[in-house]
Amino acid sequence: MVLATVVNGESLQKENGKQRFSFLVTDKDRGKRLDQFLSQTRLSLTRSQAKRLIEAGNIVLNEKQAKPSSHVRAGDRVLGFLPRPEPPVLKAEPLPLSILYEDSSIIVVDKPAGMVVHPAAGNPSGTLVNALLYYCRDLTGINGVLRPGIVHRLDKDTSGVMVVAKNQEAYRQLAKQFKERLLEKVYLAIAYGRFGKDEGLIDSLIGRHPTERKRMSTRTKKGRPAVTSWRVAERLSGFTFLEIYPRTGRTHQIRVHLASIGHPILGDPLYGRKGRHGAIHDPSLRDCIKKISRQALHAYRLIINHPITGERTEFNAPMPKDMEEVLGCLRTVCHQQ
Repeated sequence: MVLATVVNGESLQKENGKQRFSFLVTDKDRGKRLDQFLSQTRLSLTRSQAKRLIEAGNIVLNEKQAKPSSHVRAGDRVLGFLPRPEPPVLKAEPLPLSILYEDSSIIVVDKPAGMVVHPAAGNPSGTLVNALLYYCRDLTGINGVLRPGIVHRLDKDTSGVMVVAKNQEAYRQLAKQFKERLLEKVYLAIAYGRFGKDEGLIDSLIGRHPTERKRMSTRTKKGRPAVTSWRVAERLSGFTFLEIYPRTGRTHQIRVHLASIGHPILGDPLYGRKGRHGAIHDPSLRDCIKKISRQALHAYRLIINHPITGERTEFNAPMPKDMEEVLGCLRTVCHQQ
C-alpha cells in the first residue's frame, strides 16, 4: 500500500514501512549544505540525522550520490527514503545511581547532572532508565517501552530528586498528582544579577521558539500557561542564590522564566547570555563561575502523597558538589570586597 502527499513540489510517500520523499530546491534554500537543507524540511530530521542518512547512501542529489557538505542550487531535486524504524531494545546497565528511598511501589533517586532521563535519538544508553532497569527488574512495561516507570523528567544537566513508579497503580496515582498539581517542588539555582525584591512570581506562556527548535520561549502566541515563584536565599557578588517553586511543569520552565526577566541561570548553555564570562572583569569572580560546566539548577525537594498509602511524604536531594563549590567561591569573593 502506498500513501502519498504532495505540497508545493514536495512529495512524501509511505510504502511497506519506508517513507520516501522528493524535494525541489527553491531560491530561498540555494547555497545551503545538503544536510542543512534536509534538517529544515517537513521530515523533522536533525542535521546529524540527515548527515548519517546521506553518508549511508539513502539520499541522492539530482539522482547522484552526494556529500553532506554538498551545496544545493535552485531547481535541484533531492530524493531519498527513511529506513523502517527498528524496534527499540533497552539494556539494563549497572550505572552509578544514588537512591534516596525505595519501597515496593516507588523508587526515589538523586539524578546527577549529565544523565539523560530516558533513551531517545542520540542517547540510546547511559540513561536513568538504563540504570533503573538494572536495579529494578520489575519496571518493564510500566508507561511503555522507552519510559518504564517515568512520571516526570529533569533536563540532562539539571540534577536532583526524581520519583519513579515501580508498578502500574503507583504510576497512575503519581501521574494524577503531577497533572492536578497536588505535589510540591523546590529547586535551587544560581542566577546572574541582583534581584531588587526578596521574592516574586513569573506568570507567562511558554511555547516552542519560533525559529530555534531546541529552545522554548515566552515570546509565543501558542504557548501554555506557566507559573514560577521565587525567593532570594542569598545575595552574592553579581549573582543571586534562589529558591524556586514551579507551580506548573513546562519544558525548561525555570530556565526560560528566569532568562525572560533578565536573570539567566549561571552556566546555562541554551538560555544564558553569550559572552557573560568575558564581561566579568574581576578575575576571582571569573574563576568562581568556571567551576561549573552546566546550568546551576538543582531539584532539591519533592513532596508527594505516597501513591499507595496516601501519606504526605518529602524527599530531599543534597546540594551537588559543583554548585557547593561555586557558592563557596562566590561567598569568599563577597567577603573580600
